[in-house]
Amino acid sequence: MPKLSIKQKNWLLSAHVAFAALWTGTVLSMFLLSLRNRNADNGDALYAINSAINLLDDYIVIPSAIGSVMTATFLCWTTNYGFTKFYWVIVKWILTTGLVVFGTFWLFPWGNVAEDISAQSGLQALKNQIYGFDTRGVLIGSLIQVIFLILIIGISVLKPCGRRPIKEKKQAIAD
Repeated sequence: MPKLSIKQKNWLLSAHVAFAALWTGTVLSMFLLSLRNRNADNGDALYAINSAINLLDDYIVIPSAIGSVMTATFLCWTTNYGFTKFYWVIVKWILTTGLVVFGTFWLFPWGNVAEDISAQSGLQALKNQIYGFDTRGVLIGSLIQVIFLILIIGISVLKPCGRRPIKEKKQAIAD
């Protein structure tokens, strides 16, 4: 694939930053709603909070995470960043993959179960051990995601650790 022009790269980078900011802000909102979830005073409010958390996850977090990963892939593929040329790019890929896996296999299911239990049990859900476990998982998990997303954004700006050493092609051929 040919390299992007500066203008094209800037547009793609802007989209990447927008997706990352959207993902981060929405997960922060989920965390704040999770804090409120622990103090609900009626069943309808409890269900509404859990439903809002899942709406944010389904319609903003998942698409923005996908958009972030897709734009990152295109940036690595079509610019001089590459996939493995820089330590900071590798670290971002590892952290982002971890967040996507954690969100898919733990955070997302915890939120769905909490919403289902609050829909069925109302305020009695607060006495349900599974509900308690899942809501704590959403609270702690969303906080962890926010921290790691902010770390990833910091890595993007600071670009620590620089470029990986490049072995000479001649040396590789001689070996």
